[in-house]
Amino acid sequence: MGYAISSINAAKLAAETNTSPIEAWEKSVKEEFPHSMNSQLKCCPKNAFLGLCEDGYVKGIKPNKYTRSNLNKQYGIIAVQILGENKTKSYTSLYLWKEVLKRLNADRLKQHNNQMNVVLALWNEGLIKMPSLPGSATPDHQSQVF
Repeated sequence: MGYAISSINAAKLAAETNTSPIEAWEKSVKEEFPHSMNSQLKCCPKNAFLGLCEDGYVKGIKPNKYTRSNLNKQYGIIAVQILGENKTKSYTSLYLWKEVLKRLNADRLKQHNNQMNVVLALWNEGLIKMPSLPGSATPDHQSQVF
């Protein structure tokens, strides 16, 4: 499951041990991809994860400055908003990506690079919170498909 597992493990590690999300991500991808430096360094899923952490979307992680990537952060946040608006709808990573691009009026031919796998994994694991709703609980949703 790659970056999906890495994002879940990183979120739990950061929340449970008060580890920086950056350090938690690095540790998680090293465990998931021990023989692939390219996979460990891939920035799109990493920055989607860190962007969600930065804006308070990941449970147990304090909002703070974690990434300089505004675009991957934006992709992640819009994906979470779409999931939150359509809690009973089932999404694949590709379908969610197309919905994100539609909302951004972006090039529909642009390929996602595991950002949606990160979002869907965190969502399905109940690790996403909606910071715009004070005291929000786990979103009431059905599992999404990868």
